[in-house]
Amino acid sequence: MSVLVATPRTATRWRPSTAVAYALLIALAVFYLLPMFAIVVTSLKSFNEVSRSTLWELPKAPTFEAFGSAFDVMAPSFFNSVLLVVPATILSALLGSLNGYVLSKWKFRSANAIFALLLFGMFIPYQSILIPLFQFLSAIGLYGGIPGLILVHVVYGIPICTLIFRNYFATVPRELLEAARMDGASVLGIFRHIMLPISVPGFVVVMIWQFTSIWNEFLFAVTIAQDPTQRPITVALQNLAGSLLSQYQVQMAGALLAAAPTLLVYILLGRYFVRGLLAGSLKG
Repeated sequence: MSVLVATPRTATRWRPSTAVAYALLIALAVFYLLPMFAIVVTSLKSFNEVSRSTLWELPKAPTFEAFGSAFDVMAPSFFNSVLLVVPATILSALLGSLNGYVLSKWKFRSANAIFALLLFGMFIPYQSILIPLFQFLSAIGLYGGIPGLILVHVVYGIPICTLIFRNYFATVPRELLEAARMDGASVLGIFRHIMLPISVPGFVVVMIWQFTSIWNEFLFAVTIAQDPTQRPITVALQNLAGSLLSQYQVQMAGALLAAAPTLLVYILLGRYFVRGLLAGSLKG
């Protein structure tokens, strides 16, 4: 009869190199967070306190008045960004998943060339296509508002979404698809009943990426959304900074309000983002 003997766990030894590495990382984290600290403390000050104190001083009488002023100005644009981000993210994720599925599992002539052309779209600078983009959107009647921005972000999001889904679907065994075909499933049936349910991690990665990119984008927003009632929040933030030059506390509060959705997304879903990236590289 064998006896299992529990061995005591060895204590973690702190080596000088480990201590130096941790100290360096902490110092870099503090340095990186200094701008955020300045934004937060400034947004909690009143106008009189901002004009009399330095940037790094803590507020003597914290107030949320600046947040109210910033929200009153930016609220319509905040909801415009929601109307822009949600459909653009969902559509680009769905189209990217279809492209990734076809390009990874249904090989056909020129498939690699088509994939290379899609990837080429990731490296086209926004500035180089503004004039033809303006002409195209004007010709189809979508220039000036949210619908045109949705179309632009869907098209520009397809390359990165296709790349992520193609790499993810490439790890799925072909035997699974062949078994489904033997059972009479069509191409779209396999995608709907097999590929979609197992691609949730890929969708998490793509949707977090697209949500953040579209929410923070400024160039397309300021050039395409010419209707003042349909401008996204990044344009409203720029106008806020340009119209209230001395109201630094309002500008800082507006910056926090504009960044809050993306910060919440990464705080709540950041671990799923990392898992989704690893799932596409380790499965199979």
